[in-house]
Amino acid sequence: MSFDLARIFTASVLPPSDAPGNESKVEIEDSFRDFILEFRIDSDFIYRDQLRENLLIKRSLLNVDMAHLILYNEDLAHKLANEPGELLPLFENAVRDVAKRIIYPGNTSVQPEQSTPEVKEVPSCQVLLSSNANPLPIRELDATYISKLVRIPGIVIGASTLSSKATVLHLMCKQCNHIKRLVIGGGFSGVQIPRECDSPQEEREIKCPKDPYIIVHEKCTFVDQQTLKLQEAPDMVPVGELPRHIVLTADRYLTNKVVPGSRCTIMGIYSIYQGKAQAKGSGKAVAIRNPYIRVVGLQVDSDHNSKDASTFTVEEEEEFLALSRHPRLYEIFANSIAPSIFGNGDIKKAIACLLIGGSKKILPDGIRLRGDINVLLLGDPGTAKSQFLKFVEKVAPIAIYTSGKGSSAAGLTASVQRDSATREFYLEGGAMVLADGGVVCIDEFDKMRDEDRVAIHEAMEQQTISIAKAGITTILNSRTSVLAAANPIFGRYDDMKTPGENIDFQTTILSRFDMIFIVRDDHNEKRDLLMAKHVMNIHMNSTSTAIGEEEQVGEIPIDKMKRYISYCKSKCAPRLSPEAAEKLSSHFVSIRKQVRQVEQDANERSSIPITVRQLEAIVRITEALAKLQLSPVAREEHVDEAIRLFLASTMDAVGQGAGSRQELVEEVTKIEAELKRRLPIGWSTSYQTLVREFITGKGYTQHALDKALMVLERRDTIQFRHQRSNVYRSGV
Repeated sequence: MSFDLARIFTASVLPPSDAPGNESKVEIEDSFRDFILEFRIDSDFIYRDQLRENLLIKRSLLNVDMAHLILYNEDLAHKLANEPGELLPLFENAVRDVAKRIIYPGNTSVQPEQSTPEVKEVPSCQVLLSSNANPLPIRELDATYISKLVRIPGIVIGASTLSSKATVLHLMCKQCNHIKRLVIGGGFSGVQIPRECDSPQEEREIKCPKDPYIIVHEKCTFVDQQTLKLQEAPDMVPVGELPRHIVLTADRYLTNKVVPGSRCTIMGIYSIYQGKAQAKGSGKAVAIRNPYIRVVGLQVDSDHNSKDASTFTVEEEEEFLALSRHPRLYEIFANSIAPSIFGNGDIKKAIACLLIGGSKKILPDGIRLRGDINVLLLGDPGTAKSQFLKFVEKVAPIAIYTSGKGSSAAGLTASVQRDSATREFYLEGGAMVLADGGVVCIDEFDKMRDEDRVAIHEAMEQQTISIAKAGITTILNSRTSVLAAANPIFGRYDDMKTPGENIDFQTTILSRFDMIFIVRDDHNEKRDLLMAKHVMNIHMNSTSTAIGEEEQVGEIPIDKMKRYISYCKSKCAPRLSPEAAEKLSSHFVSIRKQVRQVEQDANERSSIPITVRQLEAIVRITEALAKLQLSPVAREEHVDEAIRLFLASTMDAVGQGAGSRQELVEEVTKIEAELKRRLPIGWSTSYQTLVREFITGKGYTQHALDKALMVLERRDTIQFRHQRSNVYRSGV
């Protein structure tokens, strides 16, 4: 075919009617407009009324539930989910159109010359989407979701300061002052400024040069924008993997909604942008793009239990209420905590109180009193302390497990990071911020460096973390319970030493623990036999209980226990009855008197302090026991059990073996003096002779003799020879 033939040739300059051109866009916009105006449930026009209310309070936004859009027009909702980048601007135009009708009911779009000045007064309206669709984990986001609408749960670990993003650029030619307005799309996408002046040729006196336009910033239109960093929730991360995170950009009304540590669910458009290093052409692959999410909806779990509270079914609630009325619920609940661990009944009851927690209070003067209970397990190795921590991590609705040696102060509280792109500092929350509303399990608590341990003082009592680093001064919430496990200073608990010499902690940290358990590995033949049978049964997967206890029937499964804990926390906040309060206050006075007596007898201050914090601790334990039974008032029987638990833990640790230790020390001192008289320097005797003389002849204990020999050996007074069968006196 040639154009030289004497024929008229035609070419269509408009898109065909079935192509998705201007007409289909107009139709889609009309569909959105009809949805806002016509959608109703019963006789309520939800979105029309919501938009009117928002415009009256000068908030140009509309919250749209995707479920309503699916009910109204399934095809439209499907298109919006698959092409949100193209359809959301049309939706916002439709909302702006309806807003114009609401503000100026007399004017319609049929009278453009009248409505033109008024259109400028109607601000652009933001559409916020919400949905109840199944959330998608961050690690499952792949290339198939690009440019689609996704719903992602997670924890905000970083939030930048607000920046201004231009939506309309005001350009002016340097030569002829020609004005041009340029509208910019959403996201990270850039804009191309024209290289030639657009003013008509006849109006110009001199030809404008290349790149004539400059941006007049004062006349541009800006909106707020914020960059967030969303990380997977710790309970969603597979074992042995690092938690993934993704960058979010939020604008207009979605900014300043969250702080680091907030758990939220994001609705957004999964998009891509070109990184700066790649944009400069540093030799990397040209088509590689970084993913990010443009936020179009944000649901914040303001109270961590609100998410669970809203999802309790009627059957579940009835089951929980029936469980709370069980007369032996406290014992059953305690026995369900780590049932494979033998004994340790009081520790299990204390952990049950820790999981449930007391009632937090805000006083009229603004002071907050914590409701979370902190527990310290201090004791010999091999007493299943770490197993308790691991179980609590599984059963608590929100929990983070960390080891003391591998945890730094910044990792536990918060760290200040520098953004690689903007070079700005921002905060990243640590373990105690991420576990807000849950439990932090810290193993090997004694192996932590002192400066790292000091960092959690404030978090344990005031339940906040104050940061003043690199120009950032802020306070983060850390409403967490702390369950810590530690070994004594010598690895094992030494009877010869006082609790203060065994416990290598300052009183400042010890006073913040509501209950301190000293777990001893005592040699007791009967108990050892029961424990050995119990361990063998576990290893043989045997269901028979040869340990002399009742059959483990009716134990609460972990999932049910986790739901019941969430239910108790969200539905119940007990208060003390007047009788219980009176009993507590009088008992606290007697406890202080008892501690003073112990201090006088030992002639030294107690290393485990009993202060007003310990009175509050007993109050919290009482409230936790009442909350476990869903009782609105803590009664006297709850106080009795709380006092018993406190006496069995902290008070037992204060007076740990005071009498027996004193007798042992005196006995060892006598044996040392007699040994020095019995053995002159340079003489030796057999160990069996000493046993015969001191134990059979003079009635001393074997333990005291061994302790005395050990002490003398450490001082280089004696030496053992011939595989410890001979004792040689070598020095003074």
